[in-house]
Amino acid sequence: MTALIEVKSVSKHFGSIQAVDSVSFTVNRGEVLGFLGPNGAGKSTTMRMITGFLTPTSGSASVCGYDLAEDGIGARSRLGYLPEGAPLYGDMTALEFLRFTASVRGLPFSRATDRINWVVGQLGLGPVLVQPIETLSKGFKRRVGLAQSVLHDPDVLILDEPTDGLDPNQKHEVRGLIRTMSEHKAIIISTHLLEEVDAVCTRAMVINHGKVITDCTPDELASQSRHRNAVTVCAKSSSGGDLRVTLEGLEGVLAVELVPGKTSSDCFVAFPKGGKSIVGEVTRHLQDRGWEIEELGVDSGRLDEVFRDLTTSENSKPLH
Repeated sequence: MTALIEVKSVSKHFGSIQAVDSVSFTVNRGEVLGFLGPNGAGKSTTMRMITGFLTPTSGSASVCGYDLAEDGIGARSRLGYLPEGAPLYGDMTALEFLRFTASVRGLPFSRATDRINWVVGQLGLGPVLVQPIETLSKGFKRRVGLAQSVLHDPDVLILDEPTDGLDPNQKHEVRGLIRTMSEHKAIIISTHLLEEVDAVCTRAMVINHGKVITDCTPDELASQSRHRNAVTVCAKSSSGGDLRVTLEGLEGVLAVELVPGKTSSDCFVAFPKGGKSIVGEVTRHLQDRGWEIEELGVDSGRLDEVFRDLTTSENSKPLH
């Protein structure tokens, strides 16, 4: 794989405030990096430095081999950027804005026409093409902003909250588009929607207080959850046995808790030791002892739980 984005020890100060503190990473062609962190963590500042909208206090960033400080135009010509709350020209129609964007990008007329037709079809902009942008809903404005970022088919995409304001169907369509494009591009997505990381990202990077806390696959991130491979089970026994006591007696079980919201006392969550799979042990044990299993589920891990642990723990440390 080829690294299309390279960030080397980038820092950014705003007066006495250090927004980003020596962040380094690369993104290869074919990768979708989910950029996560609480508000004020430094996500948007980092993305603005990669796109050349902000100059780093120290360190460097390059896009497709073009250093932003040395050849900003070369770098920006190869990336598409959707900032948070993307600014649009409200008095233009959606079509006029896309034609304007194509002109600024230097696309020949025939190529511009083909690309505009493509983004209009992909993002469902047909019904609003001749409407002034200022009259569009938040969701359609967001789609117009996304359309301009991909119009010139760039190698690199930097997307800040790309599905903000979209309804569930629109989010599904946009995520499908990102997956389709990702094979040939390097993409960074900043998002607060953890299901989006699961849906489209190949990597998950968490930043807090301007530092990278972790960088791994979404599955590896989910594996840090205490719910990883936890088994939810509802069962009854004709012998009148205690399900909680039965589960607590299993070798692979670390702890057992009542399922929240369940009225039955025979529904529990069994948490495994070390995140290992215990579903086989649980089912065999209950069946061998005559328990009638009414409900069984295995949790893959909860990203929201891991996110809270990583960004609120006083003991969390950045990745070195």
